[in-house]
Amino acid sequence: MKKTCASFLLAAISSSSALAQQSQSSSQDSQEQPAFCPVPAVTFSSSKLMPAGQVKVEANRTEIIEREVALFSGNVDIISDSATIRADQAQINNNGQQLFAKGDVVYEDSQVHVASDSVDVDSTDESLTMSNTIYHLNNSTGRGDASTIALNAQDGLVLKDVSFTTCPEGGEEWMIRASEINIRRGRPWGEAKHTRFYLGNVPVFYMPYFAFPISNQRQTGFLFPKISNSSNTGVDYEQPFYWNMAPNYDLTLSPRVMSKRGVQLKTEFRHMSADSYSQLNLEYLPQDNDMAGNPDRYFYRISHEGFFADNWMASVNVNGISDDNYIVDLGSDFYNRADTHLFRTGSINYFSDELLFSVHVRDFEIIGDYPTTYRALPEAKLNYELPLAKYLELELNSELAWFDSKSATAPTAMRFHTAPTIRVPFQRQWGEFSAEASVLNTYYEQDHVENTDLEETVNRTLTQGKLYGALYFENEDSWFGDNHTMTLEPRVQYLYTSYEDQSGIGFYDTTLWLTDVEGLFRGQDFTGLDRISDNNEVTVALTSRLLDETNREQFVLSVGQIFYLDDNRVTSAIREGNRSALAAEFDWRMTDDWFFHTDFQIATETDKVERASTTFEYRESSNKLIQLTHRYVRELSSERIDQVGLSAAWPLSDRWQLVGRTYRDLDRNRSVENYVGFQYESCCWAIQIVAQRQLSNRYAVDGAQSIDEFDSGISLNFIFKGMGSSGTSNNMLSNGLFGYRQPYSLN
Repeated sequence: MKKTCASFLLAAISSSSALAQQSQSSSQDSQEQPAFCPVPAVTFSSSKLMPAGQVKVEANRTEIIEREVALFSGNVDIISDSATIRADQAQINNNGQQLFAKGDVVYEDSQVHVASDSVDVDSTDESLTMSNTIYHLNNSTGRGDASTIALNAQDGLVLKDVSFTTCPEGGEEWMIRASEINIRRGRPWGEAKHTRFYLGNVPVFYMPYFAFPISNQRQTGFLFPKISNSSNTGVDYEQPFYWNMAPNYDLTLSPRVMSKRGVQLKTEFRHMSADSYSQLNLEYLPQDNDMAGNPDRYFYRISHEGFFADNWMASVNVNGISDDNYIVDLGSDFYNRADTHLFRTGSINYFSDELLFSVHVRDFEIIGDYPTTYRALPEAKLNYELPLAKYLELELNSELAWFDSKSATAPTAMRFHTAPTIRVPFQRQWGEFSAEASVLNTYYEQDHVENTDLEETVNRTLTQGKLYGALYFENEDSWFGDNHTMTLEPRVQYLYTSYEDQSGIGFYDTTLWLTDVEGLFRGQDFTGLDRISDNNEVTVALTSRLLDETNREQFVLSVGQIFYLDDNRVTSAIREGNRSALAAEFDWRMTDDWFFHTDFQIATETDKVERASTTFEYRESSNKLIQLTHRYVRELSSERIDQVGLSAAWPLSDRWQLVGRTYRDLDRNRSVENYVGFQYESCCWAIQIVAQRQLSNRYAVDGAQSIDEFDSGISLNFIFKGMGSSGTSNNMLSNGLFGYRQPYSLN
């Protein structure tokens, strides 16, 4: 018998879809479904939905009584613009205002799939009731059952005798049961009553009442705790509490209990407006039980960024700690144990198409026994660019700064610098060329220069000229049956900078650059302006790339060197020989899974490697990779760095994952960090166990840093999928002292 069709308006179907979307938003699992899970997530296809405002009913048999009652039986399909209902029988009354269906009823929309014995819809009072239901959240493994699901305009959505889990049917390793869950209209949270949490069939937790969010709107309440153990803190438990004070500001309070040290309070206050964002962090530990004298310890951080007028922006970043070992002992979300300075900066910036202007105040808090750093109080910079013609530009860089030091005997200075530049730029697809000429004038007034070789007043004027050119050659060819494009990109730069004696100027923000291939074209050996090296040199570099048919780089090789035409006479930048170190970089995508990267600088006079880093990696996926790295620096702060590291993430089976990392100092023949983690993962829960041992980097009373003391710890983390946790084995690989990173420039 042919199916017949009729159109009815069922407004309640649309309203139930909206509330179903809200009810599942708090528990939808964001993780991918593991391959070993036997039950895929439920999906919903909208291709059969009707246009807005229309409903189609199809059935094997239809009977319409006086245009008031319509009876349908046999494979009944009711399709609206947002949902579908399938049933054995259905009755529609009052010209579509009421619907009752029974017999293997299935309700589906974009958010939920519900199987029930019956469904009753009344669009007059916007109500929907389903009995003896089994539901699945679409695009998720979340599912459960309820004795009744009721939706109406007055009470909202109410589920009676409801359960929820993300485990497959028959393998419920965890489950939540509640006598009632209700979600009321207009409220951003839902309520659960008499809730029991089960592991297997064993109830392990009970709450008579709790509220949970059902939208992205922030809600006051407890967040997931953090639990760990280490030799520094002992057993460590932190319980964050979030307070949604207003739509544009909030506060998080995190009491932290450490068995070795005591109770610490961590706070975070955030404020946001249409044009700014501010954050205040305060951490306070009264009477540290693990330190002599039980001192009070604290950390604070104040940050702000925002616009206060058109094109005007202000920022602040101020940090402080009670003692040098605070970060080593207690950790930090903003710094790590290798940092030697805490920032204390503030700035005001103006920007337009031609003009950039900024005023900075730069100060630092020194951690440990390190030299005092100069403070810029303040430093103003102006950069102005003006096109004069099609191939002619004017640029003006200027700076005014006051440098001060916490040392009463250290020299201080006022510095004013201007650098007008005329530039001729020319760029095409096949190459580029530029020529520029600059005048560099710097004026110093220096105080506290008694008993030094510095001068009270210095006026330094230098001239500089630069010629730069690059060509881009391409050749398309077929190798081993694949089409490739090979490029050859030679670059040449000539640089001349006049000489002036600068021994009467102190070092305020200046140190030597570390050189790489791109740095060869910098034209300056120093950061800052206190030393500007005289130059008469030619820089040559060559880059070659191999691109596949999709323009993806298969390998990139760059080699460069500077050739000095005259000896450098700036005392602090004496160079050995007539050539710089040879700099090279190489990136190779050997296959889709194998990568190789290396960069190095070789001194041409001694043929010794000055700096080098090498990485060899196999990466099939985010949880299946092996990376071997080596880093070498002949001299950095009077020390040699020679370290090798191995990082790996590898599945031991469908459910077991191994993550490990080890770094070894070859110069001192000892380990720097050892890190290993195991994760067991099922469809609906996971457990992570991580053990770690690393250099503590503690400071002694005199500020000297220990290089022989280690810190070790172990942590345990439970993940219940669908309960807001998102930890993965890839997150474990990113943690630790060194972490995991890809150093490749390949696109």
